[in-house]
Amino acid sequence: MSTAKPTGYLNTIDRKGGPVYYAHVRLPDGSRVQRRLGCAWAKRSRAPDGYLTRSQAEARLAAILAGEDPLVNIAPIGVTFGRAACEWLDYVEHDRKRRKSTVRGYRNIVDGSLLAAFGETTPLEAITTADIDRYRAGLVAEDKLAAATINRRLVALHAIFKRAVRQHDLPRNPVEAAERQPQRRSGDFRVLDPGEVALLASNAEGAQDAALFQVAAFTGLRLGELLALRWCDVDFAKRIVHVRRSYVLGHEDTPKSHKVRSVPLIDQAAVALDDLSRREHFTDPDGRVFINAVGDVLGQDLLRRRFKKALTAAGLQPMRLHDLRHTFGTLAVQAFALSDVKAYMGHANIETTMLYVHHVPQHDAADKLSALITAAQSMDRSMDRTGRMDHN
Repeated sequence: MSTAKPTGYLNTIDRKGGPVYYAHVRLPDGSRVQRRLGCAWAKRSRAPDGYLTRSQAEARLAAILAGEDPLVNIAPIGVTFGRAACEWLDYVEHDRKRRKSTVRGYRNIVDGSLLAAFGETTPLEAITTADIDRYRAGLVAEDKLAAATINRRLVALHAIFKRAVRQHDLPRNPVEAAERQPQRRSGDFRVLDPGEVALLASNAEGAQDAALFQVAAFTGLRLGELLALRWCDVDFAKRIVHVRRSYVLGHEDTPKSHKVRSVPLIDQAAVALDDLSRREHFTDPDGRVFINAVGDVLGQDLLRRRFKKALTAAGLQPMRLHDLRHTFGTLAVQAFALSDVKAYMGHANIETTMLYVHHVPQHDAADKLSALITAAQSMDRSMDRTGRMDHN
């Protein structure tokens, strides 16, 4: 029969309401647990209920290790990392009702990386901030993933523990103190000017691709939104395109923002859609605008290949199909208020829309600043001459 006893130490963790004492205990079987003791009291006056001085916290820890404190159970909470991850995925899908594509992305992170790294049967309280830092450092050392991808995994890991803190009385979230990977965003991307959009369309493999390229560039719809677009969404009379749905991962869902929106249907996009609406089949109101040969959803991979082929034929620099959306953004910020552009593009925050403002060059900025400085210098010289004349 083993005579090993638990060991442990005292730790202070800063919370929003102030520092809190925690007992960190290592059990004879090697598992580790943390238990909240009480708020830290550093004043010389008597500690109020719920607060502990340093000496009181140390005495409490000693009683816990000796098995003499019945108020603090040092047995493991009985939740494995695998169970906590599964519970979080169910919560995201059924309670938060995230899009299926979002849930699938989270599930890929959990199944493809986190379970292997931390162990499906590992007790939740046994995973420390140091373990998470080692996980991040290992991903960096492999040099296979972008910083944004690494941080997405850490965000998912943080969410798993955050829910476990609420649901299973886990004392703290160990991911809170872990480092994130630095990300550098240049804010640069490739766009086309209106003439280049026309050139791209003229080199498209067919009329439908030509129309899709122009609609993407002049309405800013995402690819999934284009694939889900139906003729009833196109209002030629009011010159509006309604964005009601998006086709993602094999099914239709709401747009990325979860909100229906409308965007202006400018002449160039309207002409392309009008020409496409005159095809022989698949033009009923509920029919899709962009389709394959049998009227079904257009294949994305083949579309991207045809897009690259059209770029090459047009003599244009390589870019992503998604950059046609950026093309609309850079044009729109020159014609509309930022709040309008944000609504047209379905952005969640104005900071995303601001990227287009930074991207559009202000060709007359130097002239404006030069004129301002010249006027100020002229006024200074005039005041100087007037001052000398008054002095004389």
